[in-house]
Amino acid sequence: MILFLTIASGLAWTVVYVDAIRIGFRDRSYAIPAAALGLNFAWEAIYAARSIATGITVQGVFNIAWGLADVVIVYTFLKFGRSELPAWVTRRLFIGWAVLLGVTSFAVQLLFVAEFGWDQAARYAAFLQNLLMSGLFIAMFVARGGPRGQTLLIAVAKWIGTLAPTIAFGWYGNSPLILGVGTLCSIFDLAYIGLLWGSRPRRQMPPVGPRGRGGLAAATGSREP
Repeated sequence: MILFLTIASGLAWTVVYVDAIRIGFRDRSYAIPAAALGLNFAWEAIYAARSIATGITVQGVFNIAWGLADVVIVYTFLKFGRSELPAWVTRRLFIGWAVLLGVTSFAVQLLFVAEFGWDQAARYAAFLQNLLMSGLFIAMFVARGGPRGQTLLIAVAKWIGTLAPTIAFGWYGNSPLILGVGTLCSIFDLAYIGLLWGSRPRRQMPPVGPRGRGGLAAATGSREP
């Protein structure tokens, strides 16, 4: 069961990253919130390198694939992210902020390792930054005034990709912290899915009435009196 949940999570998150790359180039934006992207990239780079050094596992394969995908997503952030900020944020200031965000993200991940050890740090950091990402997706939707640079596929895959390890490490692993944080992630993820679902364009129905073209009269073949 744990292996199945690990694979399910890995495939779901791979969908998130692939669609984030697609939508980033399509909308000339970035599809993962900046702070969460920095932490994710640092996590995946560190644990992908560890997987290569200590022996490849199923999770290690996904870590490597995610790390490579994150390189492209980081590129979309660096290329298009400046346009999302106020005019007074110069290109130089934007790059400085991005570098600071990246350095901070790597430092935080390594501090987790120093505090909890490799195995526990990987799980605790992953779920906490996941919760941050869940909240930031909603903030991104609000800041952009709609679903630009976001997709329902990313939202649903992110939810499934988080729910699977919540069950694996929270329920089966008997960890109240992971189970609780994972549950909070699901609450935020479902709220975000609801926002994206509600923002879908509605089909315009033809006017109903004897004087409206395509209306009831036209549909029934009746004539106006």
